[in-house]
Amino acid sequence: MLADALEHLVRGIVDNPDDVSVRDKQMRRGSVLEVRVHPDDLGKVIGRGGRTASAFRTVMSALAGRGGARVDFVDVDRRR
Repeated sequence: MLADALEHLVRGIVDNPDDVSVRDKQMRRGSVLEVRVHPDDLGKVIGRGGRTASAFRTVMSALAGRGGARVDFVDVDRRR
């Protein structure tokens, strides 16, 4: 549910919504939502000074409730 909500929000602000993918990874310390976008859209998702990314994290933590969820914006140019 959280991954779908985050994907919907991110698709609304990018130029290439078909390239958006959100993966929910369960880690020892809780849930991590990995967001991958087209390289040209990475700046839009992070925002000036990280404000947009911070807003996404705030909304996701409010939706996650007590368990919480981390949001990680992954650079697709980075090798895996």
